[in-house]
Amino acid sequence: MPSLKDLKNRIGSVKNTRKITKAMQMVAAAKLRRAQESAEAARPFAERMTAVMAGLAASVGGSDGAPRLLAGTGSDKVQLLVVMTAERGLCGGFNANIAKLARVRANELLAQGKTVKILTVGKKGRDALRRDLGQYFIGHVDLSEVKKLGYVNAQSIARDLLARFDAGEFDVATIFYSRFQSVIAQIPIAKQIIPAQFETVEGGADSSLVYDYEPSEEAILADLLPRGVATAIFAALLENGASEQGARMSAMDNATRNAGDMIDKLTIQYNRSRQAAITTELVEIIAGAEAL
Repeated sequence: MPSLKDLKNRIGSVKNTRKITKAMQMVAAAKLRRAQESAEAARPFAERMTAVMAGLAASVGGSDGAPRLLAGTGSDKVQLLVVMTAERGLCGGFNANIAKLARVRANELLAQGKTVKILTVGKKGRDALRRDLGQYFIGHVDLSEVKKLGYVNAQSIARDLLARFDAGEFDVATIFYSRFQSVIAQIPIAKQIIPAQFETVEGGADSSLVYDYEPSEEAILADLLPRGVATAIFAALLENGASEQGARMSAMDNATRNAGDMIDKLTIQYNRSRQAAITTELVEIIAGAEAL
């Protein structure tokens, strides 16, 4: 049974831990507001740009002049997985859920006989996948020194992907990130960005309208598709940023509550042990007095 001194030291240690987790929770709450606003502000632009490119892609169809970023290489043999996670931990299952989704997809592709290549964005994703899939790593993007994510960061990643695609290093590229829904809900998502895929959006542009493009649809798409890749990556980075802070805020709140519960239990144990020690001393004093 631990001594009174040991219990007192443990109580003090847990109290110090609670102060740290409470401070981290407050910092995450402050950062979450800005990150959430940035992510939500970027959604309309990304969705509208996707709708415009989807309309152009539908017009181009399967024509011979379709850009390579839309038509693809004609194969899906080599798959590039871009795993986007945080640079830091202590945010619950945020990083683990993204890495798990990427790991499942990689194993499925390998089972199908595909060639898998992995590009990691964020240290935690690299650490999580290194043991099982480290042999498939082809690069890493370090954002640990970036204080505020900007479009320039997405452009840098997009240029790297486009250069690799033009060099024939892969056929299909998919990004893995977490979409922010609420403080307690972040949804891991896999999204193919090369070649571009567009879903039919209800309530979009009126299909009965006919547009004349100058220059041609193919020329406009050739210019928009690289920007679309950068926009998708930027939106994913912002969604990840908001999801990370939301997950950290929730995790630190739980840690603070658990520390409080542990302090209460240790305090009760300390008081009981102290009372038992006092009772034992009183019994010994009384027994000694009676012996005299």
